[in-house]
Parts: sequence; C-alpha cells; structure tokens
Amino acid sequence: MTIVTKTGDKGETGLFGGQRVPKDDIRIEAIGTVDELNAHLGLPTDADDLSLGIIEQLSLIQNMLFNLGADLATPQENNAAVVPRMSQEHTAMLERWINTLEETPLPPYFVLPGGSLAASELHIARAICRRAERLAISLSKRSSINQDLLIYLNRLSDYLFLAALEANRNAGFENIRVRYS
Repeated sequence: MTIVTKTGDKGETGLFGGQRVPKDDIRIEAIGTVDELNAHLGLPTDADDLSLGIIEQLSLIQNMLFNLGADLATPQENNAAVVPRMSQEHTAMLERWINTLEETPLPPYFVLPGGSLAASELHIARAICRRAERLAISLSKRSSINQDLLIYLNRLSDYLFLAALEANRNAGFENIRVRYS
C-alpha cells in the first residue's frame, strides 16, 4: 500500500462520504487548521515544565482533535457515514480540567504570551485553536456542522491559556503583565 493516491493532484480532496471539494474550501481550511493545532500540541508534551497530568490531558486532546477533524470532514447531512462526532461530554471533560486549573488564582491582569518554552508553545496552540474556531464558525454559516465542535474549540482555547499559565508556574516563570503605552 502507498500513501500516494494522486487523487488530489488537480487541487481537490475528498470528504467522508466521497464528495470532492477544492483544497482551498473553507471546510478544508478548518480541518487543516485543526490538524496544525494537533501537530503543534506535540511540542509542549516533551517539555520538563509540564505536570504529568497536563501531558496526559494534551494527549487526550490530540486524540479528540482527530475526532473533531473527522467530524468537520463529514457533512452533517451525511447520515450514512459512521464517524465519531464531538459531543457535550467532550466539552464537559475540558471544563473539569479548567476548573482544576482555576483553583490557582488567575493573574489580575492581561498576560503576554511567553515565559517557559512549554508555555510559549501552549500560547501558540491557543492562537491556532482560535483560528480553527473562527474558520469553523465561517463554515457553519455556509454549511450545517456539529455545533458541539464549536463549543469544544472555544473551551479548548480557554484550557490552553490556563495550561500555559500552569507551565510557567511549574518552570518558575512569572507571567508577564501587558504594559500599555
């Protein structure tokens, strides 16, 4: 078996269910951005300044992002395709993790992205997540998509922000206050 199919050589790709769409379709942009987010989340898991709990959570999130990408790649009207759909339970899991991270008081100011390497990578992942959310919202205005995946992406960016703050605490970095000039 080969990875080379040549089916995308003319600028189209397939969705679950067989429908062909241009590679610059908003749906493919959203899927690609979720893939970019997933790839980027592999970086902070190698850092020494993350707790084992957050590393395990990031691994679960990466798996969920594969499901989210499959959900995006399967139009809602395609009832024949059997793909894992995002659900309220996935978001509830993130919310439990957020609640645990919020047990440590948040800085009472806006925070500049940065600090430890893991925190910086998590801040970048948060920004990618926000872009994925914006693209998914744009897609939802053109096509019916699972609304639970929009909620999950919104909550995921909150989680990634808090995980970045936690990474800085674990590494002994102070979160830097935004200075207005």
